[in-house]
Amino acid sequence: MEVRDNDGRAGADCVLCPPLRFRLNAMVDLPGADGVLAADDRLFLMPDLAPLAEGHLLLVTAEHHACAGTFDPGLWARARCWRDRVARLYLAAYGSADLVLFEHGPGSPQGGGACIDHAHWHLLPGAAGVRAVLEGRGLRGEAGSHDALRERHRAGHSYLLVEEDDAVTVHPGDGVPSQFLRWAVTTALYGPGTWRWQETFGLPESRARFRRTLETLRPLCTGQPEPAGQPERADSHQ
Repeated sequence: MEVRDNDGRAGADCVLCPPLRFRLNAMVDLPGADGVLAADDRLFLMPDLAPLAEGHLLLVTAEHHACAGTFDPGLWARARCWRDRVARLYLAAYGSADLVLFEHGPGSPQGGGACIDHAHWHLLPGAAGVRAVLEGRGLRGEAGSHDALRERHRAGHSYLLVEEDDAVTVHPGDGVPSQFLRWAVTTALYGPGTWRWQETFGLPESRARFRRTLETLRPLCTGQPEPAGQPERADSHQ
């Protein structure tokens, strides 16, 4: 299948699109397609390759979209259903449905802290205090509705999407450093530390977190009610 973005441009050079999808997993001997927890025709769920904590997942669009600001209403609703499914997974696995969701939303190539311009939401169990870190840097948020993301993207502005404590906010993203929200999560969870995925992916602890996440959550996926679109534990995302 030729993967195209919302403007019709091919995404063949994107590492989250075929044929490069899972190339990085193979480089460090981690499961690729076999590591996908669940998928439907538009989205798939897998462990982050350089997890900031056990349970760190990515929700990735099957086709090439730059960010959630390009989603049509149906895809946005589908993604929110997946978010709810992840909360149920976390409740079953870790004893709490609390989660942190974040996205770098590029308004221009690699804007808004994005280093991969393919829509993917990060999800982690717990409540990290990310919003306070952002606001401490003067990045005040507003209600993070789908319309708010679309308006920013259409205007050419990057955004930072954060959900925690059951509140979704969108923050200014123009000019922030690469992987800014990974830094914010690391700061909130651990204080100063290493957050760039390139510095940790493939290291023994990072690989162990990936495998623990897969081993813990995969058995729980089979008994979960499916979001709209009837995702399945199969390779329909390829």
